Amino acid sequence: MLSAAAAMISSRSGSIRVANAFSMPSSTRIAASRSPLLRYSALSSTANADTDTAADTTPTLINSRLSRAPLPSSLDARSVSDNVDIVLSHLTSRRASDGTLEAAKTISTLNTDRVSLIKKRDEALQRRNECSGQVGKLMRESKGQETEEIKGLKEMASQAGEDASGVEEELNKIESQVNTLLASLPNLLDDIVPDGDNDGANEIVNEWGDAQALPKKLGWTDDFEPLWHDDVATNLGGWNADAAVGMSGARFVSLTGSVARLERAISSYFLDRLVDRGYTEVSPPLVVSRSALEGTSQLPKFEEDLFKIVPESHTCNGEDAFLIPTAEVPLTNMHANQILEEADLPLSYCALTPCFRAEAGSYGRDTRGLIRTHQFYKVEMVKITTPETSDGEHHKLTRHAEECLEELEIPYRKMRLCSGDVGFSAQHCYDLEAWLPSTNEYREISSCSNTGDFQARRMALRYRPEVKQAAEDETAAPKKGGKKKKAKKPKPVLCHTINGSGLAVGRTLVAVLENYQTPDGDVVVPDVLRQYMGGMEILKKKQ
Repeated sequence: MLSAAAAMISSRSGSIRVANAFSMPSSTRIAASRSPLLRYSALSSTANADTDTAADTTPTLINSRLSRAPLPSSLDARSVSDNVDIVLSHLTSRRASDGTLEAAKTISTLNTDRVSLIKKRDEALQRRNECSGQVGKLMRESKGQETEEIKGLKEMASQAGEDASGVEEELNKIESQVNTLLASLPNLLDDIVPDGDNDGANEIVNEWGDAQALPKKLGWTDDFEPLWHDDVATNLGGWNADAAVGMSGARFVSLTGSVARLERAISSYFLDRLVDRGYTEVSPPLVVSRSALEGTSQLPKFEEDLFKIVPESHTCNGEDAFLIPTAEVPLTNMHANQILEEADLPLSYCALTPCFRAEAGSYGRDTRGLIRTHQFYKVEMVKITTPETSDGEHHKLTRHAEECLEELEIPYRKMRLCSGDVGFSAQHCYDLEAWLPSTNEYREISSCSNTGDFQARRMALRYRPEVKQAAEDETAAPKKGGKKKKAKKPKPVLCHTINGSGLAVGRTLVAVLENYQTPDGDVVVPDVLRQYMGGMEILKKKQ
């Protein structure tokens, strides 16, 4: 049964509807419609209006939703069933669809059915075993002669076995249905994530740099209007979009000459910097299987955004094959279905790869330049760690991305994404947004997400905790005359995975071209990139 609080939750605009069994004055309903916090409070105070304990029964809300503290791990069928109020509250906070909310409720119902069927199956198996045992006993007593009683017991045992098999089939169907529904549920949110409908509700955590510092240094005058990055690149003789579109279609770009070299310099700088910070550089496959994408949760929800390879061309061990949308997929999946040792964690990886995205949901948006293309380079960071160090490693990874922008002297701001904007697999996400003077705005250049154990559960990525010293001492010093006990190995625990861009190379190129352009049409090479440009300090405008 869903509780009253769960029954109230609806998916539209974060609304929480009050069930018909409850009534509220119209003024209270109006106030409640504006805030999830007010809606919960209004329900509780109305339902307990005749008692002095209304405040005691009001659910504790953090950022207008129930805290996930009682449910620190990602979701399985049992946790959904046992904590359906929390699950629905977080889905509502994410502005989830009606279908997603119904999926959570259906999982709860199916899990109850599953428990009942397991009991029914076990009872049938017990009947079969009892009948079989009696048959054996009677056969011994009758010296192998099959009596009518024995025949009847055999029939009963056979029927009980058929009943158990039938129930097992039902259980398999339920398990398959539950797994499909679970795959459609996003991660629960960290309590720190603010409530909001879209990116307009994201929180500014901090800002770095002065948007006027580089213009002053580069001699921008008051009447100078900074050019778009594609115009800057064209002036440098390095922009050839028409040729790319002619051979590949829309949202593809070809860079040449000094602009292509600048893009390579940015990539090399990012990789070298991350290796210096302790990351292991990886050159991963660019083609991955369906199960790999399911592990990192791009599938099944986002298949329309992926580039799928036709089976006649290639499959991945018999599975559908896709071009990677991000190196997060192969980097994290390197340890799928493995049990790691706690002493080896955290693992930190980085990789430079092209990324391929169909951008199915962005028709008509950012059609100009490099902001949103089907193919782009990105340096990806991935960390695999323990629950205890997860938050700290998330902040470290984000800081490593911030340092790249600071050394490039690109002004940026750090945003904490709100509940309606945070990604499907993330429980907490920071976006770094770089300043673009051509449009006088900040644009995302890195997204750094902590997914908790959400991805690890899907790809069976676990670690074995170290045996604590106290436990080792206890087994090492047995009581007098007693035997030394061997310390038990702790059970494997799900890892936490963290990922982020360090940074998106194309968008960094955009930021460099726009922020470092001069009124003469040249581009000054940032100091940290000059060693990768053969010492070149200025990219000259072509006459």
